[in-house]
Amino acid sequence: MTEEKTTATIENTTEVVENKPAEEKKNFAGKKDENRGRGRGRGNQRGARRRKEPKEFEEAIIQIARVTRVVKGGRRMRFRIAVIIGDKKGRVGFGIGKSGEVLGGIQKAVFAAKKNLIKISLDDVTESIPHEIKGKFKASQILLLPAPKGKGVIAGGAVRKILELAGVKNVLSKMHGSRNALNITRATLKALQELSTEQNPGFREKKEEVVTEKTEDKKPAKKEKETKTTKKADKKPAAPRKAVAKKSTNKK
Repeated sequence: MTEEKTTATIENTTEVVENKPAEEKKNFAGKKDENRGRGRGRGNQRGARRRKEPKEFEEAIIQIARVTRVVKGGRRMRFRIAVIIGDKKGRVGFGIGKSGEVLGGIQKAVFAAKKNLIKISLDDVTESIPHEIKGKFKASQILLLPAPKGKGVIAGGAVRKILELAGVKNVLSKMHGSRNALNITRATLKALQELSTEQNPGFREKKEEVVTEKTEDKKPAKKEKETKTTKKADKKPAAPRKAVAKKSTNKK
């Protein structure tokens, strides 16, 4: 009898042990189904952190320079960063920031560039500037020319970055004088700021000048004719001259 009892208990324990993993698996699968779709878990949190809002402006670094200041204790070294920002829809800005770290200088430069934003006019058809323009800052000069569609941005260095961030897709450029990056940047922004909305305002101004000159020339001509007629009417007939006997100069 004792042997039969022991065998029965062993069989019961084996059945319980075999059934436990199956029950645990079912419970674990049920929990997974409950949590599905709720957005819980580390993986979803990491994905949420990585998602960032789209930036309003794109940034481009023009120059990073290491500058020093002489103080009482020695020299103080910092970084000077020049940054250009733009939305590729006609708005562009330029700023300079100084800091002991590069990232801090970039943040300062972006903040300064947002304060100095300018709006430029573009041709909707050719996606280029409306007319030829020149810009000058100190010893640097820049010439910008409109280009047909498909030509591309024919520029280099700081000028290319500025035009691309401003949204210009077709343009020709030529630099004269100093090639200093900061001076070229300021000359380019000065030129873009002076752009007009008309296709060729210079031609219209010349045409208006020619028309005004012609009208001004015609008016005084009529007055001159009137003055000539009045002078003729005012003149009186000249009195007849008396005959004067000539003295003989023959000497005997």
